[in-house]
Amino acid sequence: MKICVVGAGAIGGFLACKLALAGHEVSVLARGAHLEAIRREGLTLIDQHGGTQRVAGVRAADAGALAELGEQELVFLALKAHQIADLAPRLGTLLGAATPVVALQNGLPWWYFHQHGGPFDGRRLESVDPGGRIAQHLPVERVIGNVAHMGAEVSAPGVVRHTVTAVDRFPLGEPDGRRSERIEAISAMLEGAGVAAPVTTDIRTEKWFKLWGNVVWNPICALTHATALGLYQTPIAQELGVTLMLEARTVAAKLGISIPGTPQARLARALDIGPVRPSMLQDTQAGRPLEIDALLGVIVELARLTDTAVPSIEAVYACAKLLDTVIAEQRVRIVPQRLAA
Repeated sequence: MKICVVGAGAIGGFLACKLALAGHEVSVLARGAHLEAIRREGLTLIDQHGGTQRVAGVRAADAGALAELGEQELVFLALKAHQIADLAPRLGTLLGAATPVVALQNGLPWWYFHQHGGPFDGRRLESVDPGGRIAQHLPVERVIGNVAHMGAEVSAPGVVRHTVTAVDRFPLGEPDGRRSERIEAISAMLEGAGVAAPVTTDIRTEKWFKLWGNVVWNPICALTHATALGLYQTPIAQELGVTLMLEARTVAAKLGISIPGTPQARLARALDIGPVRPSMLQDTQAGRPLEIDALLGVIVELARLTDTAVPSIEAVYACAKLLDTVIAEQRVRIVPQRLAA
């Protein structure tokens, strides 16, 4: 199958490697030193045990040359949520008459209310699609929702390291909950590449469940430079995490979503995943824009839509926004520096 992974960072790079190793014709969108390394040496995947697999022959382009990759049979949209709007006008060059787009973004997506039913059906979320630019250029009918339950990072240009996680899986779901022919085919294709991708008829609950952890780990770790495990092992930080999760669960419940489990059990997953750096912390330390609105801003927007109080989420959102502004305006990366003994 001819497949393009738009955004070959940590998660996208992992998928590109797995799909190419399974024999698919894979191309990727990347940038900077990562792009040059892929063009020169291909992609390298390091597994949880330190084993290395190199994938040569992956075509790679930057955003300006996306059209050179041509029409695809399947597109994985693996950009950060805040990066999609700028690229959306160019995505059409990858799409044939029936090319599906699997959207892997963290948080709640721009298509959340598509075929949702109820009073908010079809509503656009300004926080994740400002001005409707994504919806204008990427027909929502093409979209298949996806959630990446795994950890990975780009450890060097062209190198993706799969970090240790308890259960890696990439559940797929149509916005209307159907088990369509296309989603069954994509699930089987991913399974054949060694990627667990079960079909779910309730992708929104999957999205909320992933977000339930990310609303804590991502901003708090970015603001403090703690790992997920460090946060869990600090009682007052864990207490803040529970408060954020209870506020988020109240918003979800007003939209008909019942998030399974308890906040304490969800945060305890840090004991399984260990001292990993959540993606927002990785971006802080690399000086990249932060994925704030899909994780926090969208909850604030939905809270106002449903008349729900979320004071702690609003406070953390404000702090994370300020951190993002400092990184952008001062053009810095914020990395802890070990003091001399």
